[in-house]
Amino acid sequence: MRFGLVLQTDPPAWSVVDLMRRAESLGFTHGWTFDSCVLWQEPFVIHSQILAATDRMVVGPMVTNPSTRDWTVTASTFATLNEMFGNRTVCGIGRGDSALRVTGGKPNTLATLESAIGVIRDLAEGREADVDGTPVRLPWVRDGALPVWMGAYGPRALDLAGRVADGVIIQLADPVLTRWMVDHVRDAARNAGRDPDAITVCAAAPAYVGTDLDHARNQCRWFGGMVGNHVADLVRRYGTDSAAVPAALTDYIRGRDGYDYSHHGRADNASTDFVPDEIVDRFCLLGPPQAHRDKLAELRDAGVHQFAAYAMHDAVESTVEEYGRSIIPEPA
Repeated sequence: MRFGLVLQTDPPAWSVVDLMRRAESLGFTHGWTFDSCVLWQEPFVIHSQILAATDRMVVGPMVTNPSTRDWTVTASTFATLNEMFGNRTVCGIGRGDSALRVTGGKPNTLATLESAIGVIRDLAEGREADVDGTPVRLPWVRDGALPVWMGAYGPRALDLAGRVADGVIIQLADPVLTRWMVDHVRDAARNAGRDPDAITVCAAAPAYVGTDLDHARNQCRWFGGMVGNHVADLVRRYGTDSAAVPAALTDYIRGRDGYDYSHHGRADNASTDFVPDEIVDRFCLLGPPQAHRDKLAELRDAGVHQFAAYAMHDAVESTVEEYGRSIIPEPA
């Protein structure tokens, strides 16, 4: 199993770069950042500095979307970073959440997302793409390579990931739900004539190393609120009693009453009071190092290739250090 570190691009930007440099030295292979330009600093500017400060780390957004940048701009940005630093980027992409909702927008349709994935990947890898009926190519791209990993929760999104994406990002660490999602992606890939084993599976969730579980839960409860935004979309589409989506994913949002994006991804987010301890425990990795190793083994057995640790709490540096000391060297 490989390990990624997910950070928000809060100022000062250099602190993000410094922590990613340290993470690489501790064994993390991937550096991820949020991409929500109103709430945080512009990630791709910071990505260039992370790439310059590291030797091998693969860098990307978790996740970008098809709306906040023109697809040709997104492709050119990735291709430029790859030309400068080698092919060390990955495009994490989804329908969009905070980046769109804070300015009054809505998540994209899956059809739009599918089109964006094809155009961005083709252009970044030097192929011609159809952009609104016009053939477009970036003539300066040489030997470009851009894996596109798609964020997904529901059946239709998981199907799309299995059909077209190079990887899938599952933003939770519940082994049972993860297995359900991985099986769904692999079935879709198989039905599309693809090799299901060729699709990288990344599970992304908060990790907090420590023995005070009540404190750790309160520091990571925000994650249940963030996931709840996507789950609420699923409930609107499928209802609360649909066999299409496991109740283990949807039941906990029954007490949800709106969401304040001004505290998105923050430990002090008051919009997450509805999230019970049981969901925090299921969705996150909490406790002493052995508890992390045990759950990582379950995720690995469920088909996960990379665990990306969200570090948005009051023990970021100590958790990163502990992962490097005692978890990454022997995750199971």
